[in-house]
Amino acid sequence: MSDRPSGQAPSRVVAVLGPTNTGKTHLAVERMLGHASGMIGLPLRLLAREIYDRIVKRRGASAVALITGEEKIVPPRAHYFVCTVEAMPLERSVEFLAVDEIQLVADPERGHVFTQRLLHARGRFETMFLGAGTMAPLMRALVPDVEIVQRDRLSSLSYAGSKKLTRLPRRSAVVAFSTEQVYAIAELLRRQRGGAAVVMGSLSPRTRNAQVELFQSGEVDFLVATDAIGMGLNMDVDHVAFAGLRKFDGRRTRWLHAHEIGQIAGRAGRHLRDGTFGITGESLELDPDLIEQVVEHRFDPVEGAEWRNARLDFDTLPDLLRSLTVTPGVRALNLTQPALDETLLRRLIKDDDVARVGRSRGAIMRLWEACQLPDFQKTTLDEHGRLSKEIFQALTGKRGRLTEDWVAPRFAELDRDDGQIDQLSARLSGVRTLSYIANRPDWLDQAQSWRDRTRALEERLSDVLHARLTARFVDRRTTALMQALNAREDAFAAVEADGAVVVEGHSVGRLSGVAFEMDKGSSALEDRILRHAARQAVTPEIARRLGRLAAEPDEAFSITPDGAVLWRGDQAGQVSGGTWFAPRVRLLGDLGPVAARERAQRRLEAWLAAEAGRALKPLRRLKTAMEDGTLKGLPRGVAWRLVEAGGVINRRDVERDLAALSQVERRTLKTFGIRLGAHSVWLPGVLKPRGKALAQAFVTGESFRPKTAGLTPLQEQPPSARLLSAFGMRAVGRFAAGVEVLEAISERRDRAKGVLSDIDLAELGIMAAEAKALITTLKATRAKNPDRDSGARPIKDSPFAALSALTTPPAPARQKRARQRRRPA
Repeated sequence: MSDRPSGQAPSRVVAVLGPTNTGKTHLAVERMLGHASGMIGLPLRLLAREIYDRIVKRRGASAVALITGEEKIVPPRAHYFVCTVEAMPLERSVEFLAVDEIQLVADPERGHVFTQRLLHARGRFETMFLGAGTMAPLMRALVPDVEIVQRDRLSSLSYAGSKKLTRLPRRSAVVAFSTEQVYAIAELLRRQRGGAAVVMGSLSPRTRNAQVELFQSGEVDFLVATDAIGMGLNMDVDHVAFAGLRKFDGRRTRWLHAHEIGQIAGRAGRHLRDGTFGITGESLELDPDLIEQVVEHRFDPVEGAEWRNARLDFDTLPDLLRSLTVTPGVRALNLTQPALDETLLRRLIKDDDVARVGRSRGAIMRLWEACQLPDFQKTTLDEHGRLSKEIFQALTGKRGRLTEDWVAPRFAELDRDDGQIDQLSARLSGVRTLSYIANRPDWLDQAQSWRDRTRALEERLSDVLHARLTARFVDRRTTALMQALNAREDAFAAVEADGAVVVEGHSVGRLSGVAFEMDKGSSALEDRILRHAARQAVTPEIARRLGRLAAEPDEAFSITPDGAVLWRGDQAGQVSGGTWFAPRVRLLGDLGPVAARERAQRRLEAWLAAEAGRALKPLRRLKTAMEDGTLKGLPRGVAWRLVEAGGVINRRDVERDLAALSQVERRTLKTFGIRLGAHSVWLPGVLKPRGKALAQAFVTGESFRPKTAGLTPLQEQPPSARLLSAFGMRAVGRFAAGVEVLEAISERRDRAKGVLSDIDLAELGIMAAEAKALITTLKATRAKNPDRDSGARPIKDSPFAALSALTTPPAPARQKRARQRRRPA
């Protein structure tokens, strides 16, 4: 790359250094497009794909090449090459060359590659290295003719302290340092905040871009990422929160360095928008001195670069090993620790099969190539070594390359899109390995065909993985409602004909009458969002309905026996107390203006009072007659008992009063519709279906469902007399019987001289045993309370007199037994 035509001016070498958000990468892209040809090396495949897409939009796909370990898109006449640093084709001559994140020369694993680019990669006219300000002293030491340009951050960065995950501000990125921790945090954010996008370095560019789009579009307000976010991935992040301060660097778990924290925290606040950083509640507190370093972008300079000899000797295996351990001989360069490829080489040369084949220069070069296969699947060293050995043996075998018989079964094993996130991620890692192999045309038969197939499979699995990540970590319904209700004032809301309430296409509940029934959310967050949606979408409609209800005529209302007040078939209220003629009604729901709700409630109470006056007209007449003095004396007492009991009382309770009534008083009671039966005194007018339904609506706190015909057995705790009265019934022993049934039994026994026929029992809907038990109870009740009618004259028109005659001994016999009881012993 450094060879230039004779007489040409030397290439200008520029180092653009500064903290994050200084526009360094943007500057490099613009400078490259200002030349006829160019190449840029980036630290991540994800970032390379992002820059590639950006340049394609400006120059067209035919002018831009993408070269990474797993992906190669190289048009015949490409002018611009976007690459990962390791995959840069340095044999190509370009006018402009740039390497991003040059401070990675100090990275223990990859640093020697960046160092090699720093020392030897040059453009014909201009070379640009982009990185942190801490690289300035080392750049001057290693590249004496470098021109250093310092750039200031475009916005400020400040420390916001510790915040719980549930209290993080919107547009936050949470940084974790393991896949398990990323998933756990994303799951928590889904339950508490609606969801989060997930970004990790192991994701394919397609999955990563889809996840980033979730965040960028505002569909989710949180991003959970590994430290890959610090490598130039530009997103609209306002706050970065560290979920931990320790990471595994491939060799050991260690504390983050100050410059690493600064690199990641610097993702907050893009362009001219300020940003903040902090920690989550589970992380240790940051040291004040470290915070000051990050805020002021003051870090210790990079003192040395990792280096490994790039001029390897492939004459013999010992020569290759010796060339890998050559020391740099320059003060600022440090011999790197053995990388994965060198470790694999040292293991494989101990294998007899490998040592026997690896004797020629060409075989040794093939062995080194096989050892450089990246471990995308993060397997054990033994397993990865076996794969490298298989490739080496194929490359040095008779065919000189891998055949379809080798690659097809491995591809078929990965060609599935079932399973969950971990399984899909593992398959994608396997596809990356096959893609790397397919992008080595001298390794594989029909390499182009396999490149196309592995690319198609990667895209398909990437889409499925994105769908799985979204399904697991994003509550689409909640986030859609949050986006619509929090960010927009004109969110579409509608109440459909069947009452379903829809906000931005998502059902949030159902409106019935004036009450809104909210759908049950899957989390406390979703419940809050749904409640917010309800208030914004339903309140105006409920206000209109309350106004219409208050102006409705009586015909629009009805009541059910369980106390539900209906408005045009939908429940609008519930009887909550009061009396029949001064009821209290609870208006359902809690939405709508207070004044409108009060008017609607008063309208329901007014209708119910009027309906009670119509359905319970006899009771209303009695109550009015007592209040205005029309009824006095004994009739007033009987009327009072009837009103209090709801229209049905036991005759035994008022027998003395009835016996003392004059004929005029009896006629007075009759004019009010009161019927004096053998066993009951009641108002037949209130026992019509309309009256019973309304009376039942006022008896709350008890449950009773009588049989449609005959007697109803009672439990140990019988219902109140008021509740039985609402059904036109009375408690007689262990049965509840209708007052008409009791009177019918008496009348039929009177006609049949004390005997009920099978026809009578069938017509009355009772069994013979029930009838016997009922009559026995009635007689026992009379025997227990003989004083209730002692001294009272017999009531000739009472059917009970006939029933009593059937079971009471003649008077002489009674007198004889009485004398015997009084005789002394």
